[in-house]
Amino acid sequence: MARELPPEQIHVTDVDPTSPVPEGTHLLDVREPAEWEAGHAPGAIHIPLGDLAARVNELPDGPLYVVCRGGGRSGRATQWLRQFGYGATNLDGGMSAWSERSLPMVRDDGATPEVL
Repeated sequence: MARELPPEQIHVTDVDPTSPVPEGTHLLDVREPAEWEAGHAPGAIHIPLGDLAARVNELPDGPLYVVCRGGGRSGRATQWLRQFGYGATNLDGGMSAWSERSLPMVRDDGATPEVL
């Protein structure tokens, strides 16, 4: 019997604002490096969409929330990952909606984060 995959997509407005990424789930950010550097969710894993096939072995075990700026690139990444059995869920609305909800964001240089 195949294992059950999580839902293919949820919207950022449906996540718990006190814990947007459920325990045991990893957040995969597939935006480009400049977008990541401008601001990202704490604890997220960064693998740009164009590098995903070559770096898929870097993904941790367990379910994934996949995010980009608005949901398009993360939707493509989610479909690709699910073809290979990954428990990936597209976080529709992306970092734009994440920021609008005032969910936690950081920058590695300590400056004020923003969404490009």
